[in-house]
Amino acid sequence: MLGRNQPPYHPTTVSTDIASRPAGDVRDRLERTVAILERRGYAVAPARLAELCLGGALTEAEVAAAITGDGLRVRDGLVVSAALADSAPAISRRAAAHADNAARCLPVTLGFVRSLVRLCPFVLSVSIAGSLASGGYLASDDVDLNLIVEDGHRHLAYVAINLLGIAHALRHRGKPVDTHTMRPVAPRFMTANLILERSQCLPLGRQDVDMAYEFMASIPVYGIALWRQVVATSSGLSEHFPQLEDRQFTTVLRARPALPGWLFPARLDGVARAVGRAGWRYMQWTRRRRPEALARVAFVRHTMRPYALFDET
Repeated sequence: MLGRNQPPYHPTTVSTDIASRPAGDVRDRLERTVAILERRGYAVAPARLAELCLGGALTEAEVAAAITGDGLRVRDGLVVSAALADSAPAISRRAAAHADNAARCLPVTLGFVRSLVRLCPFVLSVSIAGSLASGGYLASDDVDLNLIVEDGHRHLAYVAINLLGIAHALRHRGKPVDTHTMRPVAPRFMTANLILERSQCLPLGRQDVDMAYEFMASIPVYGIALWRQVVATSSGLSEHFPQLEDRQFTTVLRARPALPGWLFPARLDGVARAVGRAGWRYMQWTRRRRPEALARVAFVRHTMRPYALFDET
């Protein structure tokens, strides 16, 4: 589950690349997994940590046996290191509220994704990411979406999801907000976390542990066959998390585009880039007096490089 009160952003990469280190024992794998989660302000229960473990899933009993003594410990039902032990109560409270909040938000999110797919035929795959996927969703959170789109349509997709997101948010003006989701007119609700073109991910240029975890922690709901193709052609992802190859999904949208693809030629992407950049700069301006929000954006963009849009700004 995602802890919004995460440790301060520090632009470094996690030196936990399982492809470049010996496999290690269960405790070593768990410590490296917890380090990945805590970089994002996450902590999870022993059963969930067993599912997410680097190098392959474990049993809950194996996790319990490995976290006795110094180092990892269980606080408020979560497995944490000393660095995040003080944040465990707050993260645990988020987890306790997740089921009810997610039950209300998930149908709304799927409806938004269905509209996005119907109106944007260049959107090929959509995954839910962020706290709604990880298990710590609060009513004040936004919903992060990862997209795979046709080549030459990344900026079109960014503009589309933001325009549809504004229209969607206007219908939900009563939604609770925090420093991350506060906006002048309507709350930030649906947002693009990662947008990849098809050619960028078959295979992925980045197959490090951070990108592998992004796939492991997200939930594809549309274009799942393409999602599986990305995993199959990007073997480095499964070297970090072999369980990626066997993941099963119960929520699958069968929506079909209602508009023809020729309405959105790739040449429009240049115009969309200019529009999107202007919108991005405006959003950053609205955050200018909220350092926590700026730090969160910087963190997310760092973990998404070189795929972050408008990285020159």
